[in-house]
Amino acid sequence: MKEVRLNNGVMMPAIGFGVYQIPVNDTERVVSDALETGYRLIDTAASYFNEEQVGNAIRHSGLKREEVFVTTKLWVQDYECEDALRAFDKSMKLLGLDYLDLYLLHKPYGNYYAAWRACEKLYKEGRIRAIGVTSFSNERLQDLFLHNEVKPAVNQLETHPFFQQKEANQFLQCEGIQHEAWAPFAEGQNDIWHNSVLKSIAEKHGKTVGQVILRWHNQRNVVVIPKTTRKERMLENLSIYDFTLTSEEMQAIAGLDMGKSPIYDDMDLATTKFIGTHKIHE
Repeated sequence: MKEVRLNNGVMMPAIGFGVYQIPVNDTERVVSDALETGYRLIDTAASYFNEEQVGNAIRHSGLKREEVFVTTKLWVQDYECEDALRAFDKSMKLLGLDYLDLYLLHKPYGNYYAAWRACEKLYKEGRIRAIGVTSFSNERLQDLFLHNEVKPAVNQLETHPFFQQKEANQFLQCEGIQHEAWAPFAEGQNDIWHNSVLKSIAEKHGKTVGQVILRWHNQRNVVVIPKTTRKERMLENLSIYDFTLTSEEMQAIAGLDMGKSPIYDDMDLATTKFIGTHKIHE
């Protein structure tokens, strides 16, 4: 498994497994399949309500704790410092772990300064190996690290051929912050599986559209966390290191960029209000 080195020296798998929207009753089985297939990065979140099932799968896998890189996320509701510390303890109890590999602020709303300082505290105590953020714009991310002690190790952004985050990718590489893609397949939007450019490239290499997309991410130095419930797809998504996209193919995929999300608009007030006020517990 290829790895990337984070800005604090921690090694992180370049391909992981995401569990967003996997039904709770299926999560343990699916994560067990992913670990058996060879995935060593599992990405969950408090707001997915499946941390316990993820932890069960890890414990029952027979793998050593240090062999699995575990990410979870702090929801906006718990961004006050003491709330963040309690929420972290709850996540760790559900996961059944004594340390976490990566903890992310889930969205750039609410009092994320207080939440970040709680993460810094946990990081300095050795309870988390790396801390980062999700869906932060370049401006908010820069403001965060300029006024705090620990620079984020990761920014997890919606990134796929239709929303390539070119400026963010350049900024993150310049700042030594790892770009990680959520929704690497655009959640199937814009009929991505039948896109003529991607299909043509896939046919040339004898690969699937999904493999071409993941290889494209990989060649842009972007960590990916594809999700699937099917074991054959899990295997397929790991099989991207036996071919290389040419510069012409990379350029052709670059031409698919719409410069905006087909999933949701970060600037839409109703969307940001919902995310900023959504509660995952009483």
